[in-house]
Parts: sequence; C-alpha cells; structure tokens
Amino acid sequence: MTKNNLKITVAHQQDYSAVANIYNEYIINGGATMDEIIKTKKDIVNWVQKFNNRERLFVLKKETIVIGWGIIKKYSDRSGYRTTCETAIYLTASEKGNGYGTFLKKHVMEVCRELGYRHLVAKILGGNEASIAYNQKLGYTLVGTQKEVGFRDGQWYDVVILQYLIK
Repeated sequence: MTKNNLKITVAHQQDYSAVANIYNEYIINGGATMDEIIKTKKDIVNWVQKFNNRERLFVLKKETIVIGWGIIKKYSDRSGYRTTCETAIYLTASEKGNGYGTFLKKHVMEVCRELGYRHLVAKILGGNEASIAYNQKLGYTLVGTQKEVGFRDGQWYDVVILQYLIK
C-alpha cells in the first residue's frame, strides 16, 4: 500500500534492524510497552519465525527509510479465539503526529479483515492517553482496565484493553 512518499510492505530481513531500533525507543523511554529487554535483529527474526499463517509484521517506509512498523499477532493458541488477534503499531518518535500511524493502523485493520479476523484487541499502558484516544478515533472501544497487571522499573502499571469488531 502506498500514499504519497509512504509505502507499507510486509517486513523482510533487511528491515528487522530498523524494527528493533524503533521498538527499542519505546523500551528505553517507557510508557508504551512492558518489554524491558533491548531487541536486536535476531530477536525480530525469532518473532517472525514463530508466526502462524495469519500473523504479520509490516513496515512503513518514507522513501526508503523504515519509520514505523505494525503487527498482527494471535490472541491465543486456543482454537475458539481464531477470529481474534492483537494489533499494535510503533512509529519512530520523530515521525509522530503526521498521520503516518493512522495510515499504518488502517492498513493493519484491513489486512485483519482479509485474514478472517473479526475481533481486534489493542493493549495500551494506563496513562498513555494519546494512544488510547488514537485507537478510539479509529473505532476501537474501551473494554476495561487490568489494574496493576505489569511491573516495570519499580512501578506497577495498568493495561487498558480496547477492541474493534469487524462487521
């Protein structure tokens, strides 16, 4: 999918270092992931090798530079959840606020539809009001909050759960 100078493609090995670097921004800065361990290209390879045929990792490129990535991952190994997946996107900090995340998330949501998913889940750290509002703007609705479900950097975190139902 392309728009102006933006292009979304399935991530390939040559993109994995950029994916790791973008994710590492969020790990280092906190507030968006419970992950605490810096990722390498090899870690991203390991993620993708474990994907099933309905999971995807996409990259968003501006010209030839990876500025973001999005993921569709299974919600559960239990077969009854086969129509449910989790979605997430991450943009490099310098590219936030330009509508690029919306472009990428809409693509991810459409691919979810094509893959036969009906229920999309977004998990967001409590307090990340910008991400919560952004997902709601795209049609996700608030389901609830898991209180103190995560512990990182000596602090308990809530996780806000949002859902989007494909009709």
